[in-house]
Amino acid sequence: MRIEADLDLCQGHAVCQDEAPDVFTVPKRGTVEILDATPDPSLHAEVRRAVKYCPAQALFLSEDTAG
Repeated sequence: MRIEADLDLCQGHAVCQDEAPDVFTVPKRGTVEILDATPDPSLHAEVRRAVKYCPAQALFLSEDTAG
């Protein structure tokens, strides 16, 4: 799994941070920062929720086929 963000769409709601705090952070008056673009499989469910519930639909997943 690889995470990407469209910073032009991000509105800084921080829902992603609430769902997956080990993967996302959103500074006050800022846009999402991805802390780990290829998270451990143990975090995939949290990341999928973060993507699903993003109000601005600014997060995207791609499946990592390497390895």
